[in-house]
Amino acid sequence: MSKTPAAKTATPAIQILNSTGTAYQLYEYEHDPRSEMGFGQESAAKLGIDPARIFKTLLAQVDDTLVCAVVPVSGMLDLKALAQAVHGKKAHMAAPADAERATGYVVGGISPLGQKRPHPTVIDASAQTHDQILVSGGRRGLSIELSPDDLKALTKATFAPIGR
Repeated sequence: MSKTPAAKTATPAIQILNSTGTAYQLYEYEHDPRSEMGFGQESAAKLGIDPARIFKTLLAQVDDTLVCAVVPVSGMLDLKALAQAVHGKKAHMAAPADAERATGYVVGGISPLGQKRPHPTVIDASAQTHDQILVSGGRRGLSIELSPDDLKALTKATFAPIGR
C-alpha cells in the first residue's frame, strides 16, 4: 500500500517511490534529540517493529569510492565484508559531513533512495529473509517499508552478507 504525502513533505526518497509506482508504507515518529539510542534503535522502539526488519543506511569509503551499505539496526556493518562485496581492498566509515554532502540527507535520516548522487549500494543478505523491511525515508523520524527486492531494483544494489 502506498501513501502519497503532500508535495512539500515528500523527501527525494518518497518522490522516487511515487514516480516509479513502487508499493510502500510510511511510518512517522517524533525523533527525540536527547535519546541515547541510535537512530535505528529509536525507530524500532517507537514504532514497535522488530529491529531485524529495520535497516540503517551507512556510507563507507572503499578504496576511492563512497559505497552505501544497508544493514539491520540490530547489528553492525562489517567493513571487510563490504570491501569484498564491491571488490575493494580496504574500507572505513565515511565522515558524517562527507556522507551528508554526498547524499543530500542528514545523519540519522540518510535514505538509500533519492541520494544526491548514486553510489554503489550493498544490502545485507539478511534483508532477503523478510517480505518487507524498513529504511529511512529521508529525514529523522520517517521510515519507509518496502520489499527488499524493490529496494534492490531502485538502488541498483546487490545483496551480500555485510552485517555482523
